[in-house]
Amino acid sequence: MLNIRVEKTTAPKAKPAPGQKLGFGHIFTDHMFIMDYTEGQGWHDARIVPYQKIELDPSAMVFHYGQTMFEGLKAYRGANGEAYLFRPDMNAKRANNSNDRLCIPRIPEEDFVQAIKEVVAIDKDWIPTEPGTSLYIRPFIIATDEFLGVAPSKTYLFIVILSPSGAYYESGLAPVGIWIEDEYVRAVRGGIGFAKTGGNYAASLIAQVKAHDGGYSQVLWLDGVERKYIEEVGAMNIMFKIDGKIVTPMLNGSILPGITRNSVLHLCRHWGMDVEERKVSVDELIEAQKSGKLEEVFGTGTAAVISPVGKLRYMDEARPARSPTSSDGGCAQTENIVNFINPIDPDLTSGSILYTGGGKHDDGGRGQRPDRREHSNAAPL
Repeated sequence: MLNIRVEKTTAPKAKPAPGQKLGFGHIFTDHMFIMDYTEGQGWHDARIVPYQKIELDPSAMVFHYGQTMFEGLKAYRGANGEAYLFRPDMNAKRANNSNDRLCIPRIPEEDFVQAIKEVVAIDKDWIPTEPGTSLYIRPFIIATDEFLGVAPSKTYLFIVILSPSGAYYESGLAPVGIWIEDEYVRAVRGGIGFAKTGGNYAASLIAQVKAHDGGYSQVLWLDGVERKYIEEVGAMNIMFKIDGKIVTPMLNGSILPGITRNSVLHLCRHWGMDVEERKVSVDELIEAQKSGKLEEVFGTGTAAVISPVGKLRYMDEARPARSPTSSDGGCAQTENIVNFINPIDPDLTSGSILYTGGGKHDDGGRGQRPDRREHSNAAPL
């Protein structure tokens, strides 16, 4: 267990006003968590301090070789006033998987979660309460050795910052447009595509600019070898409802193992739906759209949560993200999942939960409401 030193701010910032448009990732709370790593000493000097700039030498290795890991998760406020985290243990596990690939020292999972819980508890009053809002949590590690040689760093900083945020996409739950990239690739098997690291996202920016210029919100990447199999969207994993089945690309080493992805698959299986994790070619997707079998497309991710897809662009042709002859309601499955997984259950007062919901939800036509308390992975602070 960490012994965390706490220094509270003497100059609190003005919090966003109720109903204020928050955007995503622009506003930051009063405090941050910092912990140092030194080779031979391990992780040490855990502290919560006022939010501030950090000072690094120009030769710090993070600037030159990109040895960095980051995570993303959210805190919500329940109607009972408690703050809730969504599956932070899964972020801790994924962070260490990224650390292993990037030669960054592991952080004990319980220390990772403790750091997040304690800094969120101090800035609990920053958690917004408007529908669709949350406190976005960004843990990250950077290499700080003052050295220009190519080698793993011997010193690091682990930092956690907090940002009250609204919907990731300005359109909220309105269906977004997805650009299927046919020129550039994001990652290849054996590389770092499964890791949460800045280089993956830097490599995606050129296609993201193309997509935005074309009026699309995100890029859907194909595999880096054959350029035919669907992998993931820039900020989300991708799922399709094809002929009544939920289909998503299988994890293969180049796809990020999304925590929201994991949760949605678990939920759909709990509802008794047919779920397939397998290779999905872009040709299969287009054929399903043409033949009337493509009922729905949606993305899953921490920032976007669940995002319906309204149109797809591939090889300079735009098409609806569902079949013209489909009898489905367009975004029905997406709405089922959103209504169940998104907001905090207003009746929840204690215990731990995986799927936090409340309000209206459809059980996928199975006639039984899944019990949130059966899935114990996220807990009040």
